[in-house]
This record gives sequence, structure tokens and C-alpha cells, in this order.
Amino acid sequence: MKIERRHIVLASLVLALGAAVYLNWQFSDASSPDNLSVSKELGKASYVSSANVSTSDEKKTEKETKSKQDEYFAQAKSKRQETQDKVLDIAKEVLTLSNSSESAKENAVQQSAKISGYYAHQSNVENILLAKGFSQCLCFISDDGCSVIVKQSEMKDDSGLIIKDVVASQTGLSFDKISIVTI
Repeated sequence: MKIERRHIVLASLVLALGAAVYLNWQFSDASSPDNLSVSKELGKASYVSSANVSTSDEKKTEKETKSKQDEYFAQAKSKRQETQDKVLDIAKEVLTLSNSSESAKENAVQQSAKISGYYAHQSNVENILLAKGFSQCLCFISDDGCSVIVKQSEMKDDSGLIIKDVVASQTGLSFDKISIVTI
């Protein structure tokens, strides 16, 4: 009798295992070719965010915005260079005019030296910010303070502090005289 009872228990376990395998196969629908490469894990969470989904229109708008930003930086740099060249030309004219007074010539030399210093600081700030990861930036220094223009998309939590630290270290200006403009 013992042997028969073991055989019955063993046969029922084999049947239960076979039924479990069949049900698993039936519910997972492993026979469809679309689901062959998909593996499912219990407890694995998947998050859905509509912020990461972009349509072709959004991609075009993004590219146009980047293009406009790049164009803005190029135009602003060329306008700034033209303005700086004009200022230096005016200072040279004052120095070369024979009828200019000595005080006017001395003032022109001081102003041109100060402006040249500003240009050097602007260039240094822009180069350091480029090295720190900003793809485009503009720096404008005047007697009143400094303005730095960067792309909004490149601003992170600590970017403002980084920019102000770079400007302060290069120009000696205090943080309250440094403004950051994003486009």
C-alpha cells in the first residue's frame, strides 16, 4: 500500500507542475514573436513621464531656439567688438591730435588703459566659463559692474555661484555688482 500511495502523490505533483507550466505559458503568451525579447520582473517599476517625450515639432522648435541663441551670441560678440574698436579709435585720435591739451591726452591714455583692462577681463571670464562647461557666454564689464549672458538650458543649481566666483576672481568686483542674464 505504501508504494501505491507514493505513486499517487508523485503523479498528482507531476500533474500540478504540468498544469502550472501550462498556465504560465498561457498567461505570458510567450508564443507571440513580439514578446520573445521582453522580460518581465516582479517588483520592477517603470516610470512614465511626458516631459521626456518630444514630438518632431518640439524638436524643430528646440533646434530653432538653439540656432537663434547661437546667432544671438555671434551677433552680440561682433557688435561688442565693433564698439570696442570705435572706442579705441577715438582714444587714438585724441592722442594724435596736436591741438589736444595735455590733460585730454592724459585722460585718453587712462581711459584707454581702463577699457583695455575691461576687454582683457571680459575675455578671461568668457574663456574660463567655456572651460567650466558653458558652451556660449558673453561678458560685459563697465564701471558700474558686470553682466554675464549664458544659455538658460545650461544653468544648473550651482551655475550662478560658479559664474559670480569666476567674475569676482578675475575683476575684483563684489557679488552684488555681478548680474547673470539667461536667454
